[in-house]
Amino acid sequence: MNFEAFQASLKNDQPPAELNVYLQSLWYDARGDWESSHNLIQDIPDKPAAWIHAYLHRKEGDVWNANYWYNKAARRMPGYSLDQEWQELVRVFLSESHTG
Repeated sequence: MNFEAFQASLKNDQPPAELNVYLQSLWYDARGDWESSHNLIQDIPDKPAAWIHAYLHRKEGDVWNANYWYNKAARRMPGYSLDQEWQELVRVFLSESHTG
């Protein structure tokens, strides 16, 4: 799947079955379902999940918690928009094989 197909899938009621948990989380976030997005990612103990977790708390406005998760992901909070970070996350997870 490419980025354009991922964006087109946002019109559907459910994420595509082939999406891994990282992309499912980002899919729900893009649909405005922060809670489902967070629930999918919060208990995965790896750096990719920590990055999404950080992004979600940044979006929520919880800067302290976001910084905690960016640290767990070995990243810094970006100085660009949430939309830009979401696009970056989706592109990274579409191009890499993350299995957890």
